[in-house]
Amino acid sequence: MKITILASGQHKKCLKGGLNARFYRIPVGTLLFAFLCLTANTSLSQRVQGAFAVEGKVLNAQTGTSLGPYTVSIEGSWVSKKIEANTRFRLETSLTGEQLLRISAPDFVTKRIPIVLEQQLLDLGTIYLERDIALDKTDNLISLTDAELYEEENGSTASGLLQASRDIFLTRAAFDFGQAFFKVRGYDRGNGTVLINGIPMNTFYDRRAQWNTWGGLNDVTRNQDFSNGLEASDHTFGGILGTTQIDTRPSGMRPGVRISYSVSNRTYRGRAMITYNSGNRDSGFSYSVSASKRWASEGYISGTLYDADSFFGAVEYHIDPKNSVSFTSLLASNRRGRSSAITEEVFHLAGKKYNPYWGFQQGDIRNSRERKIQQPLLMLNYDHRSDRLRLSTGVSYQYGPDARSRIGYYHAPNPDPTYYRYLPSFYINGPTGANFENAMLAQEGFLNNPQLNWGKLYRANIEEDTASYVWYDDMIQNELLTANGLANLKVGEGVQLDFGATYRTLKAKNFAVLRDLMGAEFHEDIDPFSGTRNDLNGTLAKEKGEVFNYNYLIHADAFDAFLQFRMNGNTWGLFLSGNYAKTGYQREGLFLNERFLEGSLGPGGMVDFSNYGAKGGFSYSINGRHRIKIHGAYLTRNPAFRNVFINPRENNHTVPNLQNEKISTVDCNYYVRLPKLTGRITGFYTRFQDLTDINFFFVESGVGSDFVQEVLSELDKLHLGTELGMEYKMSSSVKVSAVAAIGKYVYARDPSLTINFDTAGSEDDQINAVGNLDLGKAKIKDLKLAQGPQKAYALGLEYRDPKYWWVGGAANYLANNYGQISFINRTGSFFIDPETGRSFPQATQENVDDILMQNKMEDFYLLNVIGGKSWLVGNKYISLFASINNVFDTTFKTGGFEQRRKGNFGELWQDRLSGNPSFGPKYWYGYGRTYFINLAISF
Repeated sequence: MKITILASGQHKKCLKGGLNARFYRIPVGTLLFAFLCLTANTSLSQRVQGAFAVEGKVLNAQTGTSLGPYTVSIEGSWVSKKIEANTRFRLETSLTGEQLLRISAPDFVTKRIPIVLEQQLLDLGTIYLERDIALDKTDNLISLTDAELYEEENGSTASGLLQASRDIFLTRAAFDFGQAFFKVRGYDRGNGTVLINGIPMNTFYDRRAQWNTWGGLNDVTRNQDFSNGLEASDHTFGGILGTTQIDTRPSGMRPGVRISYSVSNRTYRGRAMITYNSGNRDSGFSYSVSASKRWASEGYISGTLYDADSFFGAVEYHIDPKNSVSFTSLLASNRRGRSSAITEEVFHLAGKKYNPYWGFQQGDIRNSRERKIQQPLLMLNYDHRSDRLRLSTGVSYQYGPDARSRIGYYHAPNPDPTYYRYLPSFYINGPTGANFENAMLAQEGFLNNPQLNWGKLYRANIEEDTASYVWYDDMIQNELLTANGLANLKVGEGVQLDFGATYRTLKAKNFAVLRDLMGAEFHEDIDPFSGTRNDLNGTLAKEKGEVFNYNYLIHADAFDAFLQFRMNGNTWGLFLSGNYAKTGYQREGLFLNERFLEGSLGPGGMVDFSNYGAKGGFSYSINGRHRIKIHGAYLTRNPAFRNVFINPRENNHTVPNLQNEKISTVDCNYYVRLPKLTGRITGFYTRFQDLTDINFFFVESGVGSDFVQEVLSELDKLHLGTELGMEYKMSSSVKVSAVAAIGKYVYARDPSLTINFDTAGSEDDQINAVGNLDLGKAKIKDLKLAQGPQKAYALGLEYRDPKYWWVGGAANYLANNYGQISFINRTGSFFIDPETGRSFPQATQENVDDILMQNKMEDFYLLNVIGGKSWLVGNKYISLFASINNVFDTTFKTGGFEQRRKGNFGELWQDRLSGNPSFGPKYWYGYGRTYFINLAISF
C-alpha cells in the first residue's frame, strides 16, 4: 500500500504519533440516560460545535485510477459515508483523539489507518487500495454451496448468505465449516432474509432463499450488504440469522469486461463466465450483461451430472443525479443429478462416493433423480437518493418449473439397488435366524451390479401394455408477483427512520407428469396399495406427457411492513424495530381422489395468519477500540407452507389448531478493533416455540402398518452458545486467525404427535376407520437437534506478498454432530406389540434407552489450503485462484437420519441384534480431497 500525505507538517506529526498517543475519552457513565433523552436537534447542535473533518482521495494501487464507489468510516463509531467514483472523500465527526479510519470498496482489500483528530481538518492526501486477489474465494464458496442443492433433506447451511461478511468468524463458517454443513447458531438458513434490489427471495414453501435462482452469476451478484444476526438493516426487518441485500444495479458495478474459466472436481467440472459492465455513461444510461456455463457428466459423487446455463441483463437510467430507474432480468437454468444418503452397510460395501440413483443406459450414465429448475426473474426498480432521503420501490415477476424426477413402480419389485431385501443384512436379521450363505450371495450380487438396472426396467414394461415402471417428474410451476417500497429518512444528525412494506402473491401448480413410460403403452393411474383411482374425473390410462397421481394449486398471499428507529451518538447507538405480517394459504384440488371424495377436488378454506415482531439493540463504544453490543427480539411467524397442509397431494386437510411460531432471542457481543488485532466474542440464546413439523413415511408401528403423515405440534427448540473470531496482523504480510463455535442445540419440550392415513382398502389393513390417531407425547426433550456440528474450531494463517501473490490455510476441527431422530419411536406406541396390543416384555426402560440412544457422528479434522496470484499486463488485470479442500482426504459424515420404518420395539430390536441392521441410520458423506482453480481476466 502507498500513502501520499499532503497534510501540513503538524498533521504529519500527528499521524506519525500513531498508537503512542493517548485516547481522548468522552465521559459517559451516569450521564448516559440523560443524553438519550435529548432531542435530535440538540444532538445536532452539539455535534456541529466540535466538528472535525478528514479528507483524502482513494485510488487503485496498481493502475492509479479511481475505484468506483467506496465507503469511509471510523471504526467503533457510527460515522460512515459512501463516496461515489472519482470523488474525494470528506468525513465530518465530533470524535477526537486516536481513531481508526476504515476504507473499503468492492473487490479491494479493506484498509484500516490509525489517525489522530486534534485539528479542524486532517488531509490524508492520496490513499491507494490493493485489489483483493482473494476475490475468487467467493467463486470457491459457490462451488461448495452447490453441494447443498443436492440434498435438501440434509438441511441447508447459510454459506451463501454469509459470503458478503468481512467478519472473520462468519468468513470461516462460510468457507471452511460450510463443507461439513455447519450452521451458524444452529439455525436453518430459512432464518436469514435474502433480497435482490429490495425484493425478498425467501420462498413460501420453507422460507429458504433459492440461491440456484441466480447461480452462475457471481460477477453481477457480488455487490452485497450484509447485516449479521439481529443487527438493524437498512432494507427490511430481517431474520434472526441476518439479512443479505444483493444490489444488481449497473451503476454500482465496476466498469469493464471480466472473463473467467474454472475447473473443479466438486459439483461441476468446468465453468466459463463472461461479464460486461458499461459504467455510468454521459447519456445517463448504464447496463450490464453476464453469461455463464457450468457442466459435468459426473461430479465428485458418482452419477451426479451437472448442466447449467445462466444469463443476466440489466439497464439503468439516471433521470437526474438523485433519481434512477432500472430493469433487471436473470435466468439460471439448472439440471443436475441428485445423490442419496446411505446406510453404513452400503458405505462399507461401496464407499462414500456411491450413489444408488444412477445406472448405465446404452453405455451412458443416467440418473433417475434429476432436478431441473428454470425460473426467470424480471424486476423493475425506482431509486431516489438525496442527503436526507433514500426511497426505493420495486416490482418483480418470477415464473417457471422446478422439477424433481423419480422412478415409480407398480406391482413390481423395487428398482433401488440398496432396497433392504437386496442387501446381506436382510438374510442375517431375519426372524428365523441368520442365513450366511444367502447373505454372501446377496453381497456378491450387489458388488457385481451395484447400480440401477435401466435395461431390466424396460424389459419388464415391454412384456405388458400397462407400465410396471415409469419415470416421472414431481413438478411445481410457480408464478410469483412481488411489490415493495422502502424509505430511509435521516431525521437529524445520527437519527434515522426506516420503513417499508412488501406484498407477494403466489400461484403454484403442483402435479406429477409422465416423462418416460419405458416401453409401455400407457400407465393406469391407480394407487397400488389401495387399488383406488387418483383422478376419478379423468382417464384411467395416462400416456407420456400427461398429468397423473396428483394435481393441485396453492394460492398464497403475504403482506408485511416494518418501521425502524435508529439513533447514534459519538460512542453509543440504539435501534428499535417492529414489523407486522399477514399471510394466507389456500389449496385448490384439480383431481377428484377416490380415497378422499370429500375435500380433494376444488378450493379448500383459506388459512390466515397474523404476526408481529419487535427487536432492538444498544451499542456502546468504550474508547473507539472496544465496543459492546446487545440485541434482543421477540417475534411470531406463520408456519411455512410445508407444515400447514397434512397431505396436499390428496386433499385440502390442514393441521388442526395451527399456531403461529414464536421466537425469543438475545445476543451479547464484544468487539475489539486494534490496529493489529480485530475480532468479536458473542454469546446467544434463542428459543423456538410452538413449531409444527410434518413427515411422510411407511411405518410398522405398535398400532399398525401404513403410509402415514406424521404431524408434530407444540414443538420447541433451544439454541444457545458462544462464538469467537479473532484475527491478528503479525506484519504487513502475515495474518493469523482463531475461530470457535460452541453450541448447545436441543429439543426443549416433548411435542404432541399424530399420524394421519387414508382409510381405503380392507378394514383389516387399516390402522383405524377414522384416518388419524393421536399417539400422545414424543419423549424427545433434551435430545440434540440435527443442525450440523455443534462445536467447530479453526486456526488460520495467511501470507500476502507485496508482489501480489498470497497463500493461506486453515486447520478445522468439527464435533458434536447428530442425526435426525425418529419421533414416532419416542411415543408410547413404540412399546406396543401390534400382534397382542400389549407392551413387549423385553421393552424395559434400559433396553429402550439403549436401542434409542441418539447417534453421535464421529468428530473430524479438515485442512483447507488456498492461494492466488495477480498480474497487471497493460490494462488487463489477470488473477489466478486455487483451493484444495480436505487436503488429507478425511472421510466424514455431514448429516443423517434414523429410518422410521421399524416403529415398534420388537421390530427394531430384532433388526439390531446382529450389529448390522437393515434399517440403521442413513448418512450423507462429505467430499474427500477436492480442488477448485479459477483464472480470470479483467479489462
